[in-house]
Amino acid sequence: MTGTAVAAAVAGAALLLAAGFALGRLAARRGARAADLDLGTPVERATFHTLHTASLAAPPLRAGLTEETARRAARRLRSLLGTEALCLTDRSAVLAWDGPGDDHHRAHVMDQVAEVLASGRSQSAHAGCADDECPLRWAVIAPLTGEDGVLGALVAYGSRESAVLVRAATEVARWVSVQLELAELDRSRTRIVEAEIRALRAQISPHFIFNSLAAIASFVRTDPERARELLLEFADFTRYSFRRHGEFAQLADELRSIEQYLALAGARFGDRLKVTLQIAPEVLPVTLPFLCLQPLVENAVKHGLEDSVHVCRVTIAARDAGAEAVVTIEDDGVGMDPAVLRAVLRGERPSTSGIGLSNVDERLRQVYGPEYGLVIETGVGAGMKVTVRIPKYRAGVHRTAAP
Repeated sequence: MTGTAVAAAVAGAALLLAAGFALGRLAARRGARAADLDLGTPVERATFHTLHTASLAAPPLRAGLTEETARRAARRLRSLLGTEALCLTDRSAVLAWDGPGDDHHRAHVMDQVAEVLASGRSQSAHAGCADDECPLRWAVIAPLTGEDGVLGALVAYGSRESAVLVRAATEVARWVSVQLELAELDRSRTRIVEAEIRALRAQISPHFIFNSLAAIASFVRTDPERARELLLEFADFTRYSFRRHGEFAQLADELRSIEQYLALAGARFGDRLKVTLQIAPEVLPVTLPFLCLQPLVENAVKHGLEDSVHVCRVTIAARDAGAEAVVTIEDDGVGMDPAVLRAVLRGERPSTSGIGLSNVDERLRQVYGPEYGLVIETGVGAGMKVTVRIPKYRAGVHRTAAP
């Protein structure tokens, strides 16, 4: 988070400098019209306008640097700087132009920005316009940067050379760069989440699929109706587990997928698997990270049955705890050495030592904070109890996509 903190500091400095530059121009432009209104001093009005304009320019930029986002942001950035025209480019083309001169300046922009794209340093130069009627006489070119280097350029056009415009355009370009870096962080987070979900899906192993299909096949002749029901459960389970959209799901959907998994496991293990569900209806709509519970149930079945010859009892409970929903998954299987468990959660042991435990623990901590990691009680021969706490009203987790 250090990079984000630095980015925030740069953003604040850029806005203050931009506010100072915009102050004189906006105060003169709006002073007479607002004189009869109680809208604060000229300094206060200019500062408010600058911050408001920046807030309007930020959302498009948080989606990255594209033609659409540049087009939506260019007008706001031009207003922020108070320049005659403004242009945004990537490394290969002009993305957006706001103001006059587009018809005869655009064709030369990429030649003008080439040096800035190569060096990453701002520069100013004559606009090189032969049209005496064109107000664009001077250009300030500032780089737009991201984690991978220079992404493009901001070009601010003025009617004359101005050291203030050079400083202001450079600082606004830094502020734009901060927004682009935040967009990259958002995309990185999305890629991480998607990779984690793919990892969880990979742990729905071919071994489990083979065993499920073998169990279904064993009923085809002896109990065709049960074979049909199990096949439908298998289809629904795989469809849900491999859905293509949504980082979050409702607890009701996760529990339904777990029931399908347990039905398939029960077809294989028969009476050796005993499952108890204790679910409070009021927590069923609670939202939690997608595929968060199924790996924990699979871990309980694995350590309760595959590593033992005895009957395994798995208890899945979900209760209301005020601002949180508390889910526990408990088995009476072989358990695990706490030292081995700690190694699993640190990622120092292979996934077969604890299917999905480290993955789920990390995802919960990323989404809700470090205090919401898994709480696991276990010992050799003592079974295992995993507790998951889910905040009901945490901002951001209500964006649930339908399966």
